[in-house]
Amino acid sequence: MKWSEVRSMYPNQYVKLNIIDFYLEDDEKIVTDVALINVIKDPKLATQELLQSKGDTIVYHTGAEEIVIEMRKAIGLRGIRL
Repeated sequence: MKWSEVRSMYPNQYVKLNIIDFYLEDDEKIVTDVALINVIKDPKLATQELLQSKGDTIVYHTGAEEIVIEMRKAIGLRGIRL
């Protein structure tokens, strides 16, 4: 399902989604296709659901025109010998 479809079906609400398709642009993941898991009425519950989300599951507000996720680069220790 396209994000625009979710937005029109559930305006101004929090939704729990599974990311189906996306593309990368610079350091951002732009989500294009999603599968709707649940509509979340309570903002506090939406925050709890977001904190428990893993992998390709996210919670997002339909007020946003597009889903943009900032990608973090893994920071590791290099050159250390024990």
